[in-house]
Amino acid sequence: MSEHILSIIWLTPLVGMLAVMCLPKDKKDLVRYVANAFAVLGVLVTIPMIRAFDSSNGDFQLVERLEWIPALGAQYYLGVDGFGYLMILLTVVVGWLSILCSWASIQDRVKEYYAFFLFLQAGMLGVFMVLDVFLFYVFWEIMLVPMYFIIGIWGGGKRLYAAIKFFLYTLAGSVLMLLAMLTVYFKHFEQFGHYSFALEDLMRVAAYTGPEMQFWLFWGFFIAFAVKVPMFPFHTWLPDAHTEAPTAGSVILAGILLKMGLYGLVRFAMPMFPKGATDDLTIQMVAALSIVGIIYGALVSLMQKDWKRLVAYSSVSHLGFCTLGLIALNPNGIAGGMLQGLNHGLSTPLLFLAVGIVYDQRHTREIADYGGLANRMPIYTVLFAISLFASMGMPGLNGFIGEFTILRGAFEVSIWWAGFAVLGIILGAAYLLWLFQRVMLGPITNPKNEKVRDMNLREIVVMAPLIAGCFWIGLYPKPCFEILEAPTNKLVERLDPGYFSRNAAEEPAEEVRLARLAPEGPSASE
Repeated sequence: MSEHILSIIWLTPLVGMLAVMCLPKDKKDLVRYVANAFAVLGVLVTIPMIRAFDSSNGDFQLVERLEWIPALGAQYYLGVDGFGYLMILLTVVVGWLSILCSWASIQDRVKEYYAFFLFLQAGMLGVFMVLDVFLFYVFWEIMLVPMYFIIGIWGGGKRLYAAIKFFLYTLAGSVLMLLAMLTVYFKHFEQFGHYSFALEDLMRVAAYTGPEMQFWLFWGFFIAFAVKVPMFPFHTWLPDAHTEAPTAGSVILAGILLKMGLYGLVRFAMPMFPKGATDDLTIQMVAALSIVGIIYGALVSLMQKDWKRLVAYSSVSHLGFCTLGLIALNPNGIAGGMLQGLNHGLSTPLLFLAVGIVYDQRHTREIADYGGLANRMPIYTVLFAISLFASMGMPGLNGFIGEFTILRGAFEVSIWWAGFAVLGIILGAAYLLWLFQRVMLGPITNPKNEKVRDMNLREIVVMAPLIAGCFWIGLYPKPCFEILEAPTNKLVERLDPGYFSRNAAEEPAEEVRLARLAPEGPSASE
């Protein structure tokens, strides 16, 4: 079993799905207990991975490789580095909390709901560990099915519209990725005489592909991942999907699914097509779209009257920081972008959980229907405030570490990038604090809010691990940076082979310059 750790991790929720499907439909509590048991088991089976993973090793670890479809050159090929390691841990934790938070809110078709959720969990885990591009595409596409049904069956009033829009946007982007994938697949055959979908084999094709071809292949993959992130202007599916999805659907969508776009960029698009990723036009376009997304998402959030829709648009702004860090193409930018993706996977699910706790009691998302909730919900007020501060990047919480690292990476490229990004931080604080003021502070003006109850133990348990993660990364981010360092340096070296040698040569000169500027002190003999 120690040789198949990754397989056990992604198969655990799949086995849970089969177990749930075998239970009687009318035994709703039994279904809930079994689904939650497998969700907890999904967290426990990652312990061997945590113990076996070496953060100093930039190569893929815990590798499993078997022939799958020899005629196509497709393999069952799994492995994990620092990028995938953090995403897998985030997935099992947020997936478990999503299932747990559904206990009271889902009353219809309970068996089908939990089966779809466990199936979605298996698909997401597969995306973060496969190293065969064909198998990656299978996991990437198959994950759409359970999410479509979760939104379309258990969502709000416009759930079918939101579900179809989500499905079509992602599918359209995936078609471009499929065309680019097949192009590089056949290029590999032309160069080496055999078919292969293995990531390292397709990366070899870059040496035989011109800059123009790499540019178009990169954008074929990039658009698919940009839709999933989502980047401006591919973001319009996100507010509808978030608004209409059930609380757990919004949590898993914000916490995990959006990170798959970031992961796809650093795992496939950027290392496979380094000339396309480092093209000047690519850098300027991606940076411009990221900055527009940061400011646009924040400004639109300021105008929202729907609580969930505000949080949804805030994701467009926050993930713009992540893509800006990645396109900086330096260690600070890439590590900061991926760390901020992890941070967003902690803080934004907290905000959606907070919305869901109140919505289950009042059945309205209109901000104007609230006000003065702090008078009735003191525990909820404290936890909601921590969630807001984490999201806006207050020092001591996780968002500050990610944003600061991204700004440092962006500043190395352009002071204008960093300047516009700072404007997004200011606007982020504005809409989040204004939300808190309208919902929580002041007297209770709506009599219906007099009857709301504070959080129960289950709701506190759901939010506690995420809040602990926010404080941990905010106060002690060193372990995360150590995990990200090796794969980040490897990716930077792939994109810019002379980056570290140039910087190593510049450092002594900088030290000499600083020594000359320093005031003279007493000599050793004195």
